[in-house]
Amino acid sequence: MRWGWPCCAVAAAAVAVVRRYEAERAAGRMKAALSRRRHRLLLQRVLDAPDCITTSEAVAQLCAAIGSGVLPRATPRWWMRQRTGGTWEDLWVCDDATDDHFREKLRMSRRVFMEITEACAPHFQRQVTFYREPLQPDQIVAYALYRWATGESYDNSTSSFDIGRSSGVRAVRDVTAALSRVYGDRISWPTGVRKQVVLWAFQDKGFPNCHGAVDCTHIYVDKLANASSENYFDRKHRFSVIAQVVVDLNLRVLDVFVGYPGSCHDIRVIQLSSLSRREEEGTLFRGPPVTLSGGVRTNGYILGDNRYPPSECIVVPYGGINQHPDEERFDNKQKAARGAVERAFGRLKGMWRLFLRSHKTNLDTLPQQFTAVCILHNVLLDAGIEFDENLLWEVDENGVRRRVDLGMHRPLQPVTMLTSTDAAHALCNALAERMKHI
Repeated sequence: MRWGWPCCAVAAAAVAVVRRYEAERAAGRMKAALSRRRHRLLLQRVLDAPDCITTSEAVAQLCAAIGSGVLPRATPRWWMRQRTGGTWEDLWVCDDATDDHFREKLRMSRRVFMEITEACAPHFQRQVTFYREPLQPDQIVAYALYRWATGESYDNSTSSFDIGRSSGVRAVRDVTAALSRVYGDRISWPTGVRKQVVLWAFQDKGFPNCHGAVDCTHIYVDKLANASSENYFDRKHRFSVIAQVVVDLNLRVLDVFVGYPGSCHDIRVIQLSSLSRREEEGTLFRGPPVTLSGGVRTNGYILGDNRYPPSECIVVPYGGINQHPDEERFDNKQKAARGAVERAFGRLKGMWRLFLRSHKTNLDTLPQQFTAVCILHNVLLDAGIEFDENLLWEVDENGVRRRVDLGMHRPLQPVTMLTSTDAAHALCNALAERMKHI
């Protein structure tokens, strides 16, 4: 009788284990049956579908409609990030960004930005895929402008817009090409009424029949890995690419030529540019010639500094020491009129700071990008966008506020009139004589 209770306990435990095992087996069979039933239902739905190809086409059409903007978007259109404690925070969207904010980030008003976006949008090639929605035209344009305005690297600037690096590179490339197609005529030699306005402005400065002022700026780049670096090493011991620009007194860019290495002299650059070829062909200065004192006739010319040799098409200062008062007066007026080029470079590089500081670049696309910002320069002038002079100043590592380097190298050995041709000397003398009576 003493062993009866333990035997009963063991038997009860064994029965409980058996029942639990049978319940788990039943649950497993039920789950397997439900899984097979679910698979059969899914297969039956696919088989019962009227046309799988038609369904796929409908999905593709829906994606295309969303990507092209036919269907309304759920989010507004401005991208920015808050700066807190000197670091960029997460992206946030704000549809009521003010003009001041647009001017700070994109260098233009909201209205001008929307006009440029609308004009360039048809020229963007956007591909709809099942994995992502293509970037909208306004975001593409905004990113390219932001990259040029801030000078940030692709890695930093693309993270600000929540896009990949390759998408950022493609956006800059597409906007560059679109600006050239849509606004390419904004950079052109003046004709018609605009030519008369340019000529009258220079005549008021004492230079009749003058068509513009020319100078060069160096675009600083990092050491190049895919080109002969020594060719791009300029006399300031920096790697650079030269851009030659002709402007009028309203700072409007009339001609741009960019791409030669920083070691090239300005004389060589202008000889390689289209200005020399057009001057030789007689197509650069058109219109009736002007007769100055002494019977000197000129079809037209541009103003340059002493890095250029004196000629009939480029009027440079006399230079030298112990100048005659007439020569000194001429040089001062010539320098004042030629200062339009430096002011134009200040506005252009101050706004689009990628070309102000040294940066990594692709030499194949740099000329097109600089031409694109020259186009934007003229577009913003036409739109009346003012320039913030504070952009020409920065604080160096020592905390000293100084003016930015515009990359305009002054000549080490200025060319003087002693080396000029008779015709060039006669032209300057006639202009100097005319200035006595102004």
